[in-house]
Amino acid sequence: MITDEDKERVRQATDLVALVSETVELRQRGQEFWGCCPFHGEKNPSFKVNPNTGLWHCFGCGEGGDVFSYVQKRENLEFPDAIRYLADRAGIELAEERGGQRGPRRNRLIECLTEAESFYSTMLMRSRSEGAAQARAYFAGRGFGSDVCRRWGLGYAPGRGALVAHLRQKGFSAREIVAADLAVDRSGRPSDRFYERVMFPIHDELGRTIAFGGRIMGKKKDVAKYVNTRDTAVFNKGKHLFAYDRAKQTMAATGQAIVCEGYTDVIAMHEAGFTNAVAALGTAFRLDHVKLMERQRVHRITCMFDGDAAGQRAAERAVRYIDKTTAEFRCVVLPNDMDPMEFLAARGADELRPILEAAEPLMDFVFAKRLEGLDLSVPGRRVAALKDMASLLAPLKHSVLLDEYATRLADTLGLEVEDAKRAIREAPVQDADDERPRRGGGPQGAARGSGARRQAAAPARKPRAQAGSSWDDGVPMDAYDAVPVTEDGGWDVPPEYGAPLEAASAAPVSPRLESLSADERLQVFSERELLCALAARPDEVRPYADRIASFSWTDSRHEAMAWAMLSAPEGSSPAEVVAAAAGVVPEAPSILSGGRALEGREMPDERKLSVVMDTVELGSCRRRIRQIRVRLRSLSKGALDGESEGLFEEATSLQLRVNELVRKLSSSSND
Repeated sequence: MITDEDKERVRQATDLVALVSETVELRQRGQEFWGCCPFHGEKNPSFKVNPNTGLWHCFGCGEGGDVFSYVQKRENLEFPDAIRYLADRAGIELAEERGGQRGPRRNRLIECLTEAESFYSTMLMRSRSEGAAQARAYFAGRGFGSDVCRRWGLGYAPGRGALVAHLRQKGFSAREIVAADLAVDRSGRPSDRFYERVMFPIHDELGRTIAFGGRIMGKKKDVAKYVNTRDTAVFNKGKHLFAYDRAKQTMAATGQAIVCEGYTDVIAMHEAGFTNAVAALGTAFRLDHVKLMERQRVHRITCMFDGDAAGQRAAERAVRYIDKTTAEFRCVVLPNDMDPMEFLAARGADELRPILEAAEPLMDFVFAKRLEGLDLSVPGRRVAALKDMASLLAPLKHSVLLDEYATRLADTLGLEVEDAKRAIREAPVQDADDERPRRGGGPQGAARGSGARRQAAAPARKPRAQAGSSWDDGVPMDAYDAVPVTEDGGWDVPPEYGAPLEAASAAPVSPRLESLSADERLQVFSERELLCALAARPDEVRPYADRIASFSWTDSRHEAMAWAMLSAPEGSSPAEVVAAAAGVVPEAPSILSGGRALEGREMPDERKLSVVMDTVELGSCRRRIRQIRVRLRSLSKGALDGESEGLFEEATSLQLRVNELVRKLSSSSND
């Protein structure tokens, strides 16, 4: 479990501006940074980042929050995984890792694996052994010269305890070496796991070494062609992709990804300019791999599998994910059963590009391959083909696509649609990892071993609060998704840095918010603006604490946030004040991200703040008057001489204050 202390350590260690700048071009204005929103298409910048509060907000689409919500949205992660992602970036070890006592620290394992990569590379480049010479010949035969080997960290594992001895000399314990799966424990003594193999280092999305793939040179009887690092504290073969760290930038820029079968295929593709190529690692292509690519907003995934039976099986396994992603699946099979490395060596990148552009839909390829050569004029063969295709389509039996593919299958086989549907629904769903491994031409060809397990789909995490949940006075959470709009030009963002009011007002507004009265909407927005001002400039707002304490808040969360922020010690930074609010209301960062009241230049800050305070108080008074009216209607006639007298006096006093505030605000707007 991730502790609040660790969460704050990660927050403080992360530079929000630097994080956003990785994918968004930001321009500084005052203490804020502005750019075009990465989450919706726009030409004029309406996306702001405030490094003081640690918050971001888009006035175009209404999205906003803190550094964790930004990573959640950008990387398509759940909240705990977003914290882990940022902790890894910052080199912070979380309490869940320290307290588990399951093995050495993650950072220590990564250091050990990084040193191993350096050792294997040195062996390849400098060793005079016969094995190293064979390794150099292996890579040279695939067109990988010394420059390519250096760029990709390729290496040679001599075995015979050489790596263990080297790592022990560097200060790593036997426990750490075994935990990184660089060695196996043989009667209390660590022994090199990789022996006389060429080595392919595997990196996480941040480029850190987390695993290896080792391939034999030549042919050896009863020896696995590929041996991959088993799952460890830093590596899960079902959740990582080879070369993803190198490919993700191109994926994000083009919206396209290419999935190959082997390490050498991916390297050859990148060296030829196809820098969006990746490969699965010692396991079948999985949904987790698809989701990993979706983080980069990929809308087209081209499966570039070999033209043999194993490549066909790989394509068929990908069918099960067609309805689980918005990305389009396409398939390319190269002529003469060549793999990408062979094709590029023989014909070059220029001939490959049009083939990739002409990639056919994955399902078209699978249908054609499965039914290729069958004589469908024979009834018995049509029935057999139906059974065969039903097993292929079984993962889609509960999908909205069932009708489409069942109709297509029925038309192809000359059968009734209902018969095709029935066959698909009755066919058992085979697990993706139950398939026999392919010919061994790449990472997927590694022996499965006992570590291959069925992966069940994890249930969706229940959010802390759901849109539509009601709070005090019936104001829904959705109300805070809209952009506050005011007639006061001093609240606007200058056009060269942010969205004009017209653009802001066009942002999506919740239907529930539209159902509120104009006064109620103004109250929601003004309360939010006051809280945003308190977060951005706590010491300037603190003198108004007594007045704020008297307000009747529309939303109980607003009141709790206000008290929490005002209770922060004097001199607290904006980020610390925001953290105090988040401590009592988890969604506080989202609520506090969109403030605009203090951004304009036409009016002094003190006056702007006064307008916000008056607006909130006006709404508070009107709300209290409505409550009094409801109470008076509920009182019996016998009670009219008692409680009602005090209520009438309070209502009269409140109405006088309402009239005063209306005059004051009207005067401010006319100045």
